[in-house]
Amino acid sequence: MLMRRILCIALALSAKLFAQASAPVWKFAISGDSRNCGDIVMPAIAASIANSGSEFYWHLGDFRALYNFDEDLGASHGNISDYHRGAWPDFISHQLDPFGKLPVYLGMGNHETVPPATRENYIVQFADWLDAPVLRTQRLQDDPQDHRLRTYYHWIDRGIDFITLDNASSDQFDAAQLKWFHAVIERAEASPAIKTVVVGMHAALPGSVGASHSMSDWAQGEKSGRDVYQTLWHAQDTAHKNVYVLASHSHFFMEDVYQTDYWKGRILKGFIVGTAGAVRYRLPPGVVTSDKAMTDVYGYLLANVMSDGTIAFSFQKLEVDRLLRANANRLPEALVRWCFTDNRQLSSAH
Repeated sequence: MLMRRILCIALALSAKLFAQASAPVWKFAISGDSRNCGDIVMPAIAASIANSGSEFYWHLGDFRALYNFDEDLGASHGNISDYHRGAWPDFISHQLDPFGKLPVYLGMGNHETVPPATRENYIVQFADWLDAPVLRTQRLQDDPQDHRLRTYYHWIDRGIDFITLDNASSDQFDAAQLKWFHAVIERAEASPAIKTVVVGMHAALPGSVGASHSMSDWAQGEKSGRDVYQTLWHAQDTAHKNVYVLASHSHFFMEDVYQTDYWKGRILKGFIVGTAGAVRYRLPPGVVTSDKAMTDVYGYLLANVMSDGTIAFSFQKLEVDRLLRANANRLPEALVRWCFTDNRQLSSAH
């Protein structure tokens, strides 16, 4: 009888400690690909994120189409030269400004390299975001002599190392970025204060479920992407860090994107969330629509950070009423409804 009572007390204490260990502590939000209809979708994302209690938003790239006029601009774009001059300022005023004082972190997408855009132009245009105080402080903490802005960066917040990588063009990841990345991961592995590594980028690493639209598409991407994946696997498997890999580029939502034969059981938790306004793609062949894979949706990934450093992710889908409220008295209702119902690509080709 006494032993049974002791066992019951021990089980109750264990359950209580487990509940405390996995209690949600704070939140952040992620999505990418806001070209085409982002001026309509992003204000709704900003409003929803504000209500969610998230502490920052992370945009994983492709702000405006650049190769052609974005559909949400209607007849306001003038000629192509006017459009190119105004595309990024439009993104700032209609897609970033709705977040108000909420911190926003930007990743670079392949559409940010469509001519006449360049990385150099990108750094100049978005310097206020790339040199935000938290990023500047982290950069100088890593190297007091490092005053150079880059399209890749990291910051540490409450035991999580957040890393933004740049794979927006076929020369990436280049040697300089890989050297920087390895140094960041080596410090994270050596630090008992770092429980978790979260990596955000535009295109998914090689070997994902959506491999036809990922870093598997180009030789340097395949080689350098494998390097990054294997380095993150070491951080998870050997250094016992929680590791999560976030991407967009494919315009749908998908979870568990690295559960493939390619990685032979070395599975990292990965998500694709290209759902911020871009023309929506079909799911990869063989993938069935479910809570873990969906297209023809807009929304964002909500991250609940637990007290033990693990993160619970859930996709937050936005219905047409959210878009209509966010754009009331600003854009024609017909355009908002077109973006919700017709902004999609029916073929499987991307």
